[in-house]
Amino acid sequence: MSQKESRRESREQAFLFLFECSFAETAATGEVMENALEARGYKASPFAASLFVGAWDHKDEIDQQIEENSHKWKADRLSRVTLSILRLAIYELLYCEDIPTSVSINEAVELAKQYGGAEDSSYVNGVLGGVVRALPEKSADKL
Repeated sequence: MSQKESRRESREQAFLFLFECSFAETAATGEVMENALEARGYKASPFAASLFVGAWDHKDEIDQQIEENSHKWKADRLSRVTLSILRLAIYELLYCEDIPTSVSINEAVELAKQYGGAEDSSYVNGVLGGVVRALPEKSADKL
């Protein structure tokens, strides 16, 4: 398995953990991860765990970014799938300096195509574009 495939699979795991948390917001991240892994019968990668825990720990700030860049929609009105994808991608954009912006956006759009509705991928792309435009120039240079 290549590193690209491994990271893609890890992002998918992190997305699924975030999705699971959207049903049990008061559950501990470790408990959510353990239950999700047990139900699916696989082991979390360290990259997936770090993305999930980081995104969940910064959820309030990330949700604020979603609302600021989501025209006409508040975070609590989005589908759980879309919200989980955006939380993951915005966490990467804001906190993962080693991940190029274009990779974070592309992976989020692909997750939206796979798990979301017909228009979710373009919506995700638009929100993330707004987040990137608002980043300080140094961070936006990750493109």
